[in-house]
Amino acid sequence: MIYFDSAATTLQKPEAVSRAVASAIHTMTTPGRGDYPAARQAAELMLRCRTEAAEFFGAPEPDSVILTHNATHALNIAIKSLVSPGDTVVISGYEHNAVTRPLYAIGGVSIRIVNGRLFDPEQMAEGFRRAVDGGVKAVICTHVSNVFGCAMPMDDIAAVCREQGVPLVVDAAQSAGILPVNLGRWDAAYVAMPGHKGLYGPQGTGLLLCGRGVRPKTLLEGGTGSLSRQQDMPDFLPDRLEAGTQNVHGAAGLLEGLRFVRQRGVENIARQEANIIRQLAEGLRRKGRFQVFDGGGADSSVLSVAPQWTDPESLADRLARQGVAVRSGLHCAPLAHRTAGTAETGTVRFSASVFNTPGEVEQVLALL
Repeated sequence: MIYFDSAATTLQKPEAVSRAVASAIHTMTTPGRGDYPAARQAAELMLRCRTEAAEFFGAPEPDSVILTHNATHALNIAIKSLVSPGDTVVISGYEHNAVTRPLYAIGGVSIRIVNGRLFDPEQMAEGFRRAVDGGVKAVICTHVSNVFGCAMPMDDIAAVCREQGVPLVVDAAQSAGILPVNLGRWDAAYVAMPGHKGLYGPQGTGLLLCGRGVRPKTLLEGGTGSLSRQQDMPDFLPDRLEAGTQNVHGAAGLLEGLRFVRQRGVENIARQEANIIRQLAEGLRRKGRFQVFDGGGADSSVLSVAPQWTDPESLADRLARQGVAVRSGLHCAPLAHRTAGTAETGTVRFSASVFNTPGEVEQVLALL
């Protein structure tokens, strides 16, 4: 199979990831639930994962790195910690349902949407400058659109938030491990990311990076292995946000995925994946039967196209029968499609990882 759906989940993982998961299953229990070797090894593993993630993503300290089930879990904590009914928030026009559905669930939230042309960061930056003022409770923004691969001008958006004193939440689902992501540089309140995409970890893993001075609310309450006599959740991180048994096996795999990314280097990964996407975009554009959504280059590892002779679902099904995995439809981001004008049909999305090759691109182009 030729796999071009890494924006959903990276299928090909470094071998060290699966070895670490298997080892943890046989050697580790749950941190904080015992003073015997298997529990201590689990606690040491979790600390190493937090420490390396904090160093890599600019978090204040290891304890400010929360291990979550996925980016959606992390975003729910961040959004529901900052936003209440009656508040005003600002989001981009390219947000995933992981942002818009929690806002809808809170109820009574006034949402200002910053729209802008695809691959026009200057226009997006100006839109945020106009939309964000002292009456805004939070800015929540994707770093990279999961549909179109366009990168938001996050440094500019972060500067606007600092000027206005508004907390910033960054959805780094499509950028972590591919583009530079740094909570400290952005002075963000929270940065959320999955473990199973650009970090090459297992499904069911994610990270929430918490900025200095934030006071997150809990989504779950329960045992933490700490302060067991009191009925309130601990007021310190990470315990406050990690009720119940943790996914130690997943964290072991995530740690190895993170190390793989650090060893390869984000710049090298971005260059390799951008070259794959650029080759694919140019090849599809030459065929003349596709509307190709890119900026003439490659912002990230994601490319959406609209076939002009069939619908996206039929094309994706045809490719699947020929051994090529892509995704079609709205990609859980109807707002992004409304912004770009593709809400009626959706798109076919190709998304690359470091395991894709130029030869695979040529094989796909030959099938189209």
